[in-house]
Amino acid sequence: MFDRHSNLQGSKKMNTPIRFILAASLAVGLAACAKKQTVEPEVTDATPPPETTPQVDDGKYGPEDLETVPCLRQRVVYFDFDRADIKSEAAEILACHGKYLRDRPSAMITLEGHADERGTREYNLGLGERRGNAVSGALQANGGSAGQLNVVSYGEERPVADGHDESAWSQNRRVEIVYTAK
Repeated sequence: MFDRHSNLQGSKKMNTPIRFILAASLAVGLAACAKKQTVEPEVTDATPPPETTPQVDDGKYGPEDLETVPCLRQRVVYFDFDRADIKSEAAEILACHGKYLRDRPSAMITLEGHADERGTREYNLGLGERRGNAVSGALQANGGSAGQLNVVSYGEERPVADGHDESAWSQNRRVEIVYTAK
């Protein structure tokens, strides 16, 4: 005989495993529907770095050398009293600047000739010009071209040393090398 009460309990026992299976299926289904998060693999640039060619010293001067090479930094040529002859100690300076002009055809120089205060104004202007021309000739002999050089004479008008003695005069007997294009 069946007891109505026992039949209810049996169906409750049977429903528990079914409920568990349904709940588990629902959880799996919800998990499957959830938005998937994917981890992107790290992308690295597989392109090799550009090859750098080492700087080759071709022995030519560049504009930066005007401030770093000692013989190019020297830009004054001194003269003896009443002379336009270049002193032997100026040979290295003029050789460097001549090579710079040869290496840099677009470079331009103004040669500013000066004299001390002794002599007439006209004589000192002529002496400054002769000194500038002497330096121009030496630069051309060392590789510069006449088209790169401009000579200007200031005579006694722009002294670098004030004074009326040999110390001041020797500083004022000069040609200044001024780069107008590097």
